[in-house]
Amino acid sequence: MRQRYLNIIPLIFLVLAIIFTTSGCGKFIGGLKANYYFGKANKNFSDAQYRDAIELYEVALVHNPGLVEAYQYLGESYKNLYRGPAVDTPENDERADKALEALNRAYEIDPYDKNIIYSLGDMYDRLRNFEEAEKLYLKILELEPTNMENYYVVAGFYKKYVPVRTSGASGEQEGGETEEGEEGKTAFQKAEEMYLRRIELDAESPEGYAYAAQFYEDLQPPDFDKAYKFHVYRTRLEPDNMIPVYAIGVNRFWKAHRLQTQLSREERIEHAKVAEEALLKAIDMDPSYSFTYYYMGILYRNIYAAVYSDRRSRYIEEADMWQQRAQDARKKELERKRLERELKALN
Repeated sequence: MRQRYLNIIPLIFLVLAIIFTTSGCGKFIGGLKANYYFGKANKNFSDAQYRDAIELYEVALVHNPGLVEAYQYLGESYKNLYRGPAVDTPENDERADKALEALNRAYEIDPYDKNIIYSLGDMYDRLRNFEEAEKLYLKILELEPTNMENYYVVAGFYKKYVPVRTSGASGEQEGGETEEGEEGKTAFQKAEEMYLRRIELDAESPEGYAYAAQFYEDLQPPDFDKAYKFHVYRTRLEPDNMIPVYAIGVNRFWKAHRLQTQLSREERIEHAKVAEEALLKAIDMDPSYSFTYYYMGILYRNIYAAVYSDRRSRYIEEADMWQQRAQDARKKELERKRLERELKALN
């Protein structure tokens, strides 16, 4: 009896081995098929053939329902076919639903993947679902609080919800933000906060000040004075860099020009002089940069010729001279780039 029992044991192990081997083999083959269709789908996705990509991603997921990347790119494919909330058709609504379904599934499988979080947040953003999108963008910050680029990503999201606003005589922004979230802050206030937090993380990095200045200058209307302060901060960190000096000149020119009906003659002259000084300094630092000459020309033509009517013809002549220098410098820039391309091709 004991011998019979002992003879049965190897047979049981053999049966179990066959079962597990068959199951493992099926999963292995399924994984191979999933990867095959996933690779073909990626090729279609890269070629912007999103409908074909969708079919292949779905086949890949039949063979491997846990393939998180397939859900992500399936959602991205539907997202790329989605035409925005302004297109109110059943087909477009279905694309939005399918995109959210796939991306949420990817998020469920891997809730810590930054790319998936961003992709899902971007889809809610396209649907103008501010609250859901904001939660996901802020989660990116929670996951990587020391990654500087994340603050620009989140700030860029908030910027899209800052509407065109009115401005007073000083150019300062007034009211008008419509989206509110945490602590009742407006989209403008939260975007601003992101840029300032980025600077706080690394106050010695010129990049943070450059992005902050650009933020204020991109507002409609721009906040020239706040942008100007950040340009000045940047020059202190990069005393040998021409770009922030040039940016100061451009900033003061545009304030004098765009706010001409709100500024006194004396104020326009003051801003023009600061612009001129900065642009001339930028030319000394880098005489090859054509745009500096261009701004010198429009400064003389649009500001000095207007505020000094008795010397208008003189300033117009000087503006023409600067314009010619801009064209000459631009020709040299293009020639230099052409030579660089030829040398690169030779190497």
